Amino acid sequence: MEITTPTLLIDKGKCLKNIDKMLAKAERSNAILRPHFKTHHSASIGSWFKAKGISQCTVSSVSMAKYFAENGWEDITIAFPYNPLEAQEISTLASKVNLHILIESEESLKHALDHINSSVGYFIKVDVGTHRTGVDHRNKDLIQSLVNLSSDALVFKGFLAHAGHTYGSNSYDSIKWIFDGTSKILKELKEEFGGMISYGDTPSCSQIEDLSLFDELRPGNFAFYDWMQHNIGSCGIDEIAICLASPVVAIHKERNEIVIYGGAVHLSKDMIVEKDIMGKDKRCFGKTVRLSDSGWDTAIIGHVDRLSQEHGIVKLSEQEIAHIKLGDLIGVIPVHSCLAADLQGHYLSTSGERIEKMIKN
Repeated sequence: MEITTPTLLIDKGKCLKNIDKMLAKAERSNAILRPHFKTHHSASIGSWFKAKGISQCTVSSVSMAKYFAENGWEDITIAFPYNPLEAQEISTLASKVNLHILIESEESLKHALDHINSSVGYFIKVDVGTHRTGVDHRNKDLIQSLVNLSSDALVFKGFLAHAGHTYGSNSYDSIKWIFDGTSKILKELKEEFGGMISYGDTPSCSQIEDLSLFDELRPGNFAFYDWMQHNIGSCGIDEIAICLASPVVAIHKERNEIVIYGGAVHLSKDMIVEKDIMGKDKRCFGKTVRLSDSGWDTAIIGHVDRLSQEHGIVKLSEQEIAHIKLGDLIGVIPVHSCLAADLQGHYLSTSGERIEKMIKN
């Protein structure tokens, strides 16, 4: 297939190896792998997991849960706080599949009890330090109340946590410190209130070997990985399974820059700050690589320095820019694969297969 516009390439072989690696770790830890499908939004890619014997998945919205339910997934956790405005949709979906939701307040749980007519499992979302959503683990009265409200219709399943602050780490020791603190919190909650522990963030699930405290694991980014995960230490460059093929539309040799058709609407504006050869901070919105007939090389040749809506400004060395021509395609390894994938209408595999994904309403 000829590429003329920004196109997200996916290396299926790398993706399958990443799935195998995480599944083997879950099995060694006697934990269920319930991968988060917000990374890829694709029933076709979901089937790669199913072929490995994985039958449970995580999603981030009711609409995504409906999409995967329509594509054969029968055990789904919506890892996003219960939205009372979608109670009827949740109730309808729960009549068809084994569905789990997240609760963090008495108000939301009581609303669900009054408005959901099908059997639904609920996890109490615990804030383990990310400070985004979740119950304070020290608020035992609230937790006890939420556990006590369990009924035949709405069934308490246990505690769910996402240690998202590992994404700000830059060393194994930092990730291990967050992981140990999170483990202590969740272990104490399980011992006191019962239920299972559902845990998931890609940095710790990738780097910590023993995950046996948890009953299920919910990482998602591990299937693709990205430059942020590489920076954190979760993966090697050769394990990153996606790359944005971007046309070169302008060349400015006088400032060692090229302009690509591939901007914020293709890569997102997530970035990381790195050091240049002089030790000064530089922004990086993606790393550039050469494309090949079989995918892309792993040697980094430059970085995306700036983004606007459609434009990407890439910094290259004099040696690299000398080989670039107008109309060439250059590869960009995204900083954050989940957002880059969310922005695409489809994928193109390195073998030339078009892979469809969920279309948002």
